[in-house]
Amino acid sequence: MTLRSGLWLPIFDELADPVVVSRLAAEAEESGWDGLFVWDHVRWRAPIRAVADPWITLAAAATATQRLRLGPMVTPIARRRPVKLARETATLDRLSGGRLILGAGLGSDRFGEEYSRTGEELDDRVRAAMLDESLAVLTAAWTGDPVRHRGEHYVVDDIAFEPTPVQAGGVPVWIAGFPGNVAPMRRAARHDGFFPVNLQDADQLAAAVDAVHGLRAERGATGPFDVVAALVPGTDPAPYAAAGATWWLTDFEPDAVTVDAVRGVLRDGPAA
Repeated sequence: MTLRSGLWLPIFDELADPVVVSRLAAEAEESGWDGLFVWDHVRWRAPIRAVADPWITLAAAATATQRLRLGPMVTPIARRRPVKLARETATLDRLSGGRLILGAGLGSDRFGEEYSRTGEELDDRVRAAMLDESLAVLTAAWTGDPVRHRGEHYVVDDIAFEPTPVQAGGVPVWIAGFPGNVAPMRRAARHDGFFPVNLQDADQLAAAVDAVHGLRAERGATGPFDVVAALVPGTDPAPYAAAGATWWLTDFEPDAVTVDAVRGVLRDGPAA
């Protein structure tokens, strides 16, 4: 199986300018990279000061490229309204010609206090329920059929979301979570990919791959399924590909990443 390569950028400080990121996206495409993914935050701890919006940044990157897969990696969906996200994802997928991937997860208040300082939900279990409910709304919305949803957290009363995404079946969804945590793996098994965060080594990835594929087998799931490994630039991705990764993403340190550092990595080229 081919291992695809993606730049994964914390869009902070020097990278908080969508014009800069769109230029990097164009350079990455020219250098043979397969994807460009961005962090989704409204705040980060000091010394970070500037933070860009991921959706505007991705729209700029979409117009500067023709082939790169694009997406937020990851969006903490519980702090976004699912009907708004349905419109944003479908619109960006059409703008990009069907290249959007939606990374989704719980998020955390740990690094930027972006939930506690804005009155967002802090309880992980509640956010998990909001995440699952939002994903159900999105999946229904992407069909173009009227959505009739009345849940614990959201209501959608007979609304059809058109135009639909370009991609048949809707936008692929990759679920992020800690590799030893069963809940995100079960969630991933219902969708299109798993992004195990804070990987320690390839053996840990292999165990996560076995677990999530077992959960998919229980559901009778078939078809393509992606597994993502985020690795510090310079790490050999081969053991992770052997463990089952289908994508590797560049894991830059958010407090230290610069445009020059990103440009150096992208010019080194994607994985062979």
